[in-house]
Amino acid sequence: MDQMIIERDVAIPSDDISLRADVYRPKDPKPAPVIMTMGPYGKGVEYKTGFAPQWKWLTTTHPNILPGSTRSFMTWETVDPETWVPWGYVVIRVDSRGAGRTPGYLDILSPRETKDYYNAIEWAGTQPWSNGKVGLNGISYYAINQWAVAALQPPHLAAMIPWEGAADLYREFARHGGIFSNAFLETWFPRQILAIQHGNPKTVQDPWLQASASAADLTSLNEDQLKANHRDMVRAFLDHPLNDEFYKSRTPDWSKVTVPFLSAANWAGFGLHPRGNFEAFIHAASKHKWLECHPGRHEEWFYLEQGMDIQKRFLDCFLKGENNGWMEEPPVQLRLRRAFDATRFEVRKEQAWPLPATKWTEFFLSADTNKLSLESNTRDVSTSTVSFDALGNPITFISHPLQHETEITGPLSAKLFASTSTTDMDLFVTLQAFSPEGKEVEFQGTVDPHTPLAQGCLRASHRKLDERRSLPYRPYHSHDEILAVEPNKVYELDVEIWPTNIILPAGFRLALHIGGKDFERGEVNDPNEAWVSRGSGPWLHTHPEDRPISIFGGRTTIHTGGTTVSRVILPIIPSKISKI
Repeated sequence: MDQMIIERDVAIPSDDISLRADVYRPKDPKPAPVIMTMGPYGKGVEYKTGFAPQWKWLTTTHPNILPGSTRSFMTWETVDPETWVPWGYVVIRVDSRGAGRTPGYLDILSPRETKDYYNAIEWAGTQPWSNGKVGLNGISYYAINQWAVAALQPPHLAAMIPWEGAADLYREFARHGGIFSNAFLETWFPRQILAIQHGNPKTVQDPWLQASASAADLTSLNEDQLKANHRDMVRAFLDHPLNDEFYKSRTPDWSKVTVPFLSAANWAGFGLHPRGNFEAFIHAASKHKWLECHPGRHEEWFYLEQGMDIQKRFLDCFLKGENNGWMEEPPVQLRLRRAFDATRFEVRKEQAWPLPATKWTEFFLSADTNKLSLESNTRDVSTSTVSFDALGNPITFISHPLQHETEITGPLSAKLFASTSTTDMDLFVTLQAFSPEGKEVEFQGTVDPHTPLAQGCLRASHRKLDERRSLPYRPYHSHDEILAVEPNKVYELDVEIWPTNIILPAGFRLALHIGGKDFERGEVNDPNEAWVSRGSGPWLHTHPEDRPISIFGGRTTIHTGGTTVSRVILPIIPSKISKI
């Protein structure tokens, strides 16, 4: 505290309004680089009160986290000023338009919001206490909007760290494989967005400003006014089933993302973020870009010593110009997961993603035996089928025991030949692994404490591929038209499965779980304290308008062998013993 100058509710001009920001800066008069976040969660909503369950978990699990800090100025998913200001940075938190103490129409991740971010960056880069270099560093929402504003190329933006940040609003946030991901949005939007909407009289007090965190002390809006002053995102996603301009205007053009960045992905964030981190690293035009992959909870590794170290080294390099060896770091850093080991995550550095040594390996499904088999062992020559009720019990294909320790690292895909008794079908695909005793290999995910190895899904009517962008191991669907689905006709469906990592001992088995609804286990004894999770976290696809039972409650059939060779492609990383 004695090392910081703190300015509250600072006005940042942005076209027709003033954004409101809190600025934490060193007492040293020397101009310093800036770390900025802008978003709708409220600069005046204290972490430990506004997100009490998550705060309790973090500080109980890691009681010594952020050494040297009293943790008295922390907000959700942003950097700690008490840590970064003594390191020589200005920390700025901005309430986005229509959120917190910033007035205006609340339209999350919109072009208008992104332009506001651009303006805030340029303002920060030209202040007398700024060295002219602005960096972005934050989790989730505060990572998503980094991709968007980077595509606008603000001149003073010098580097950024999108920590667990989706990028493609359609494919990663709104509609997985064309299927509306509603459950998270229906809870998150009112809980974390509307609760802090500008003028909401029910918003918590800002403990530092001693005023309403939503500025309701200045402008209090009634329910009708609040409703009229924000976009209903559930309705918007329902009204836009295809990847139209609504989504494209909120998704970055990778050819225009040129700023240096460190993209930090979570291995177990299925349903929202990690695909964006991987896609950005592969496709963004930036000459200086790094990919980091870690396990654990969504908010956890950002504040752990390992995460803080790479953030500081990266930003010191690009915002301070320090010659600290960062430029010699290999572009890919992986923390490898092993079965039933929640503490040991070996670091391995690589030169590219997907890994150049990857052996793309096909496992073939057999409906006769419910087995997953390698081509070199067996391949059905005649067609066989297995059927299941789409909203009933799924089916599982299980491999023979692995002959040797096996590493799976990278993106996956499943090519499934399927038919339905109705006029459309959704396929939910989950990769699992089991010990010889039948115990499932699972991990603490970003939210779900029992996350499987990998997941993907696809709606049959969205099966059209963008051939220019599709790869055997990463199908890319255009989502630009609805294709007809005839009852009982067999369709070839390519399911994108998001990237994963696992090292499995010899004797373990792989399993491919296929259903017509979200993967879920029975009730768990240790549910997440903020979300009810049963294997797919809060990212469920259950909206009756998007998934009417009359269409998506039919009988699904998987066809294997012969001319319908259903299979899954796994990224096997060869070791000294390459045989599986």
